[in-house]
Amino acid sequence: MKLDKEKILSLYMLCLLPAAGFAGFWSIVGFRWQIVDFPFLAYAAVTVVFASSFRIKLPRNNVHLTASDALLVFGMLVYGIEAAILLSVLESTVNSLQLRRSGVWMKPRTVLFNIQLSAIAMLLSGLVYEIVRTRLVDFDTLPGFLLTLTAVSLAMLAVNALVISPFLSVKNNRSVFINLREYASESTFVHVIGVFTGGLIFKTLLHIDLTMLIAALGLFSVGYWSYRRNISEVKNASADLREAERRRAEQAESHVSELEQYVWELEKTADELRESRERFKHAAYHDDLTGLPNRSYFIQKITDLLGESSNAGTPRFAVMFLDLNRFKTLNDSLGHSMGDLLITHVGARLTNSLRRGCMVGRFGGDEFAILFDSVDSRESIVRIAAEIARQLAEPFSLNGRQVFSSVSIGIAFDDARYDRAEEVLRDSDIAMYYAKENQKSFEVFDQHMHDTAVSLLDLETDLRTAIRRKQFELFYQPIIDLDNVRIAGFEALVRWSHPTRGLIPPNDFIPVAESTGLIIPLTVELLRDACWQIKKWQQSSNADLMVSVNLSGTHFGHPGLVDQIAEILAETGVQPCCLKLEITESAVMNDAEGAIAMLKRIKETGVKISIDDFGTGYSSLSYLHRFPIDTLKVDRSFVNTMEEGSENGEIVRTVIALARALKLEVIAEGIETVHQLHQLRILGCELGQGYLFARPLPVAEIDRMLSGDLPWKNVVSDSEFGVVARNGELTQLKWTQ
Repeated sequence: MKLDKEKILSLYMLCLLPAAGFAGFWSIVGFRWQIVDFPFLAYAAVTVVFASSFRIKLPRNNVHLTASDALLVFGMLVYGIEAAILLSVLESTVNSLQLRRSGVWMKPRTVLFNIQLSAIAMLLSGLVYEIVRTRLVDFDTLPGFLLTLTAVSLAMLAVNALVISPFLSVKNNRSVFINLREYASESTFVHVIGVFTGGLIFKTLLHIDLTMLIAALGLFSVGYWSYRRNISEVKNASADLREAERRRAEQAESHVSELEQYVWELEKTADELRESRERFKHAAYHDDLTGLPNRSYFIQKITDLLGESSNAGTPRFAVMFLDLNRFKTLNDSLGHSMGDLLITHVGARLTNSLRRGCMVGRFGGDEFAILFDSVDSRESIVRIAAEIARQLAEPFSLNGRQVFSSVSIGIAFDDARYDRAEEVLRDSDIAMYYAKENQKSFEVFDQHMHDTAVSLLDLETDLRTAIRRKQFELFYQPIIDLDNVRIAGFEALVRWSHPTRGLIPPNDFIPVAESTGLIIPLTVELLRDACWQIKKWQQSSNADLMVSVNLSGTHFGHPGLVDQIAEILAETGVQPCCLKLEITESAVMNDAEGAIAMLKRIKETGVKISIDDFGTGYSSLSYLHRFPIDTLKVDRSFVNTMEEGSENGEIVRTVIALARALKLEVIAEGIETVHQLHQLRILGCELGQGYLFARPLPVAEIDRMLSGDLPWKNVVSDSEFGVVARNGELTQLKWTQ
């Protein structure tokens, strides 16, 4: 129904458009431009911008008496019908826009209708004015003048009523005749007053200068606006007083009932507070998911036990800290809802399997704790821990699916050194992590564990400081071309000379750096230093030397690795082919498909890639040929024990043959004897490094080595054999220190 009404209104306005368009066209074509002077412009500005602001609402009516009609009729009498039509269109447009800005909602269609109506009404009223003035009456006489104004007012009323009534009838679903009657009764006075006021101004103008009239109208406008403002303020103040009085009356009436309601609510609130206090207390000391006691409750209970046991002088309680193994894997694969279900089942199984007097709690995530408030012996607690581990290894049935889990348990017994409950929980947590790291079901805490944990924490702190202060130094071990026993490049190996703890081996601080993420900024700095150094050696020795830098598995999976490599290459100017990144076999096999994608991205930079410690991991040949690598590095454990006919010797032979088939270089590390060098050359190994040639050395000693001071320069004799043959014939080797 609404759609039909909109169509009818649009069609009705379309029917009015030719008449309105004709009125606008006729007024523009017939407009006398010679009348445009300052008085006309002042009059036009007042009519278009300010006329609609002079409005008085008539009592018991929905219409306002404005100055618009009077000024438009005045313009018609003075400047002609064309000027009046143009000004009426402009006045209607400006008035509609002002109403929209003041907050009165008005559709664009209504604005257009008002413009059409003003043009048509002023055109027809002007035509009636011309006909009556020129053909029916003597306009210069008072009776003729009054008859003309009467005709114009009636014409204006009729045109407005006939055009507006159908529009309102369709819009409001009312009869056309009802709208005609209401409009005529409400607007007759408005149009008559407006037309006759305009005529009166016109007659007045014949005896008064126009400029004086405009000045008088300006003064009148200021007075009128002041009057309207004062009236508005009085009305607003009166309305505010009435509203305040009404509110006070309502408040007085409701005061008694509010007091009664307040008393009732106080009683109800007191009951609710008692209940909520109990709920909050339970929530503060219990886990939401399982309903088991939480960490805060454990701390309170252990604190009470410490107070009791401190007087006894002997251990009286024990704490177990439990952590489910591989819980994150289950959570990620089956979803958090299944993970929560497993947690509730574990809590229930623990509660049901323990004797009275034991308190089972959950600390969050996959962490549980058990408090034994009395201990028969340490052995009995250990047996209980083993039984708990066995029971939790049994499958759990979760929504029809069997799920297996296991647990790591740390045990801490009451001791005289404990002053706070947090210390007991801390030590049981440390023991749990020892069990997890050693892949055991449980561990009993001893002081050495705590000392090690503190030492690791101190080491981490010192490590952060060392990275910030650049306390690390690179040592370089030469990589030798086994054909001519010349330097082909170097492996960069980090050393940390701690200011108080002395030289710390890489095996002690590299795992800490990897676990804390510090390995990434550390490796970036070392990689940059190695590239700058190899660039200097290339320039001083005029040789195409290369440098190998070890890359941890943590850094290998970092998304910004390739950008870091590219940035360092651009900064140092090192040729990408002179930089080789060594990645362990296990690091690339953790996620073979992901490793292939990362290796390809690294290779796009031009950097070479070596698989370090090859043979110690579990590489699959189906993946090995897909890895975009350049070098296989034989682990020192095979080279050190390589003897003719031994199993490790066959492994080295196989690795070299495999590399040759895949068109890869082979580097043997850990060469310590001439015999090992001899065997590797016979097998066709291209490159090698080890203590036979040089230990990892600081930069200064490498500088002397590159100047010609090679400790192995006489390792191959000057006999007729020359370079050792690859056919396994007898080779003369000697070593001169």
